[in-house]
Amino acid sequence: MTRDPYAGLDLESLDLRAQPELYRVGRGEQGVLRVQPYKDELLPLWRFRTPDVARESAAALRAKFDDYLAAGDLVGADMARKFLQMGYTRARRYANHPGGRKYDGPVPPEERGRSGAHGRAELPRGPEDAQKAEAARVFKEAWDAVEQVSAYTDWRSRHRTEHG
Repeated sequence: MTRDPYAGLDLESLDLRAQPELYRVGRGEQGVLRVQPYKDELLPLWRFRTPDVARESAAALRAKFDDYLAAGDLVGADMARKFLQMGYTRARRYANHPGGRKYDGPVPPEERGRSGAHGRAELPRGPEDAQKAEAARVFKEAWDAVEQVSAYTDWRSRHRTEHG
């Protein structure tokens, strides 16, 4: 079970640009669709339908990562990294599973918002969708590139140590 790093915080009204000390890096993509104002800034840029769309999206998200970094907004840079990571994981899911459904049946209501299969069987993989696999590769390259930016990774390590 994954702990919610934002339990007790009203993310609908909280501006984590104004209060970056409340930001939690979390695991993987945790918080990517909840943390404001970044969700509203980055979600419109995130697309992976085709390799060309993925290239445009990854370039736009990388540009936002660079803009956030240049402005000293390292929370924004981390959120842009999470959107790149999510582009990879979602495109891979669609490459492996037609329609993007990985597990059989709905998530039980008490398990919504948590990661994992929750006792559901994984659906069989179909033939790999080459378009989505290429889109995933595009995002993976962009994600790997931002993971090499020491100004970002050094901040992330310090932030995790200081704030969790």
